[in-house]
Amino acid sequence: MRSIYYGILQPVLKFLKSELSAFFQSQKPKFTSGYWKDKWQRLKHFNWRKPTSGDYLFLFKGILKVGLFLLLLFFLFYTAVFMGAFGHMPSRAELESKQNNTASEVYSADSVLLGRYYLQDRTNVDYEDIAPAAIHALVATEDVRFYDHGGIDYRSLARVLVKTLLLQNESSGGGSTLSQQIAKNLYPRRDYWIWDMPVNKLREMIIARRLEGIFTKEEILELYLNTVPMGGNLYGIQRSSRRFFNTSPDSLKTEEAAVLIGMLKATTTYNPRLNLERSRQRRNVVLGQMAKYGYLTAAEADSLKQLPLKLNYNYTTHNDGLAPYFREQLRQELMAWAARQKKRNGEPYNLYTDGLIIYTTIDAGMQEHAERAVRRRMSRLQKQFDAHWKNSAPWGNDASVIQDAMRRSARYIKLKEAGMSEGEIVTEFKKTRPMNVFSWSGNSVKNMSPMDSLAYYRRYLNTGLLSMDPSTGYVKAWVGGINHTFFKYDHVRSNRQVGSTFKPIVYAAALEKGIAPCTYFPNQQVTYEAYDGWTPRNSNGQYGGEYTMRGALAHSVNTISAQVLMQTGIDRTVSLAQRMGIESDLPAVPSLALGTASLSLYEMVSAYATFANEGRQVTPVYITKIADQTGRVLLQHRTVHEGRRVLSDDNAAIMLHLMQGVVEEGSAARLRSEFGLKMDIAGKTGTTQNHSDGWFIGITSKLVTGVWVGAESPKVRFRTLALGQGSNTALPIWGDYTRSIALDKDYVGYINSQFPPLPNNLQNKLDCPSFREEPPKKDFFERIIDGVTDKAVEIFEGWNENRKQRREERRRRRQNN
Repeated sequence: MRSIYYGILQPVLKFLKSELSAFFQSQKPKFTSGYWKDKWQRLKHFNWRKPTSGDYLFLFKGILKVGLFLLLLFFLFYTAVFMGAFGHMPSRAELESKQNNTASEVYSADSVLLGRYYLQDRTNVDYEDIAPAAIHALVATEDVRFYDHGGIDYRSLARVLVKTLLLQNESSGGGSTLSQQIAKNLYPRRDYWIWDMPVNKLREMIIARRLEGIFTKEEILELYLNTVPMGGNLYGIQRSSRRFFNTSPDSLKTEEAAVLIGMLKATTTYNPRLNLERSRQRRNVVLGQMAKYGYLTAAEADSLKQLPLKLNYNYTTHNDGLAPYFREQLRQELMAWAARQKKRNGEPYNLYTDGLIIYTTIDAGMQEHAERAVRRRMSRLQKQFDAHWKNSAPWGNDASVIQDAMRRSARYIKLKEAGMSEGEIVTEFKKTRPMNVFSWSGNSVKNMSPMDSLAYYRRYLNTGLLSMDPSTGYVKAWVGGINHTFFKYDHVRSNRQVGSTFKPIVYAAALEKGIAPCTYFPNQQVTYEAYDGWTPRNSNGQYGGEYTMRGALAHSVNTISAQVLMQTGIDRTVSLAQRMGIESDLPAVPSLALGTASLSLYEMVSAYATFANEGRQVTPVYITKIADQTGRVLLQHRTVHEGRRVLSDDNAAIMLHLMQGVVEEGSAARLRSEFGLKMDIAGKTGTTQNHSDGWFIGITSKLVTGVWVGAESPKVRFRTLALGQGSNTALPIWGDYTRSIALDKDYVGYINSQFPPLPNNLQNKLDCPSFREEPPKKDFFERIIDGVTDKAVEIFEGWNENRKQRREERRRRRQNN
């Protein structure tokens, strides 16, 4: 080695040193026109046939100087790229902490993936969870010397220098290693005009070298397969495995892995969904590469090439999958929550890119049963509704139904913002075009105008269903409508008149005031002069006799509900409703007893849960935990087992008994006869004015479930009470859903679940017939005692009222002084 150094290298190094010294220290100008003319003339007269030793020395010096000059230029170019003159260059620390745009995922309580929020459809997967066949196919096809180089494959680089840069043949093959491709995926290329290719390639090589110095080969493969684009907004091996074969990366077969790796060459050209034959041919090329480099035997590759390419395509949008209405409600809340939470670097979380894991209370099995019950019952009800109206418009000649719908539409708002006049907008709404149209018998494409579309969809009845555990407040099922693609409005949160479902709250307030449940109220019309002469009427037009609270609830007697409210006090009833979870405004009028308030299904189910939770109010809960990609918990819900007491436990138990009468002898009796439900059930049906809204809220020992049915416009409804009442529209969905759960082996014991038995003292309070024809006649002494008692109560109430007035007068005088 020493002889080689002193014999060859040392003289060369000395020569270079002397030449460089002469170049920089000589007083003779080197870059004048005369200098270059002299060199050019010397080169022109160079004797190529019989060069002298001086000619050889001149040629050697020229080549050496050009080489040194080019080397200096490359060094300056490399330094400029390295320092970020042509765009940001990530540091080692940045690469170590680099996170891909990863979708946030929503899971049910039983660990079922409900849905994902993303800009790029990507889910990261560990190296250990990727099938070896996918790794082998990738290396054999994209980077055969992957395990031998340090981020740059110099053999491939030589090909790129000759073919791509010198010959400008970009189709000759890129020669990028997997590490360089990762660099390109993480930091997309930019346009640098004629310097486009050299700058981008050099940037990728520098980043690739850094990646190789940070990560192991297995980690690089994992990073690559998580970042690689697979067409559109689909990224990574995990989501592409699920999309094309409905499987996980660790379960990929060799021929399936070859299809996915083959797509990397051109994601559209070799997409098996779009070009099955091309994809099959490309798959076979990948299998051939695997055999060529020893990952398969020739016989194995030939056998796999003969297999047909079979897909199990599984493409879903945010409208598909379980609980789309719930996920949309969740999305809105999570967006606001994430904006308030700070990551370790001080930036707020992004729901679409930071890979949050959201754990919910939704029970996937119950959600499936709920959605299936909605589909079954609403399709039947729509047929009944269409037959009821036949070819007539349910809104008759009232054009405001369509006009109002037009003005609320996103299309109208967009056209209005564009500056179009009302007439121009109407003209635009009357233009016919192909549309994808919803139907219970199957979606289809039809030619219709947006105005026709508005009229078409206004004929549809919609629904909302909410089911929750009353002891914890955990929401188990959430169905906001019949089809999220075509009907975005969530009817779990929308406010509609509640009808008779408000009556149990009125009766609970009466019990809290001290009115006995066996008090008999006359079923007679009463006019309330202080309230504009309002006279409540019964929907069936029948009067006479007397009812207890149980009987009045079971038969939904309006006249008695109004009496109970007035005896209890409107303010007292409103106060209890608010403590039970009603947040919307309640009108302080007697008609509140009949359900004239507009409330949401969410509020009503929350309120009813108080009856089932021994008088304790529990706020609905649907998020139990939120974690980041690393598993760090960002939010943890603490289960509240008791809740806030708003009703005595005795009165809550009495209310359950009273509402059981609705099922045993009232408007919900078909739950026993038609649906065969055996468990204890308490509930209340509800029907609003003109049958626009149908309700049923039912309670079992483990669930409180509410259902609403109606059209978007209250003017679209059945014309008869028999068809439009809650027992015909909402109750069948509740019954179908509950029966499905009861018959499901995963919910053993639910079919026979019961309420806790009433203690003897409460049974005695309820030991009375629900109805009697007329009150028993009282003897002389009873009439005297009742008269004296009534007079004493009247005197006491008058004295108490005068006392309040005097106290108020003294307070006002003190304030004035």
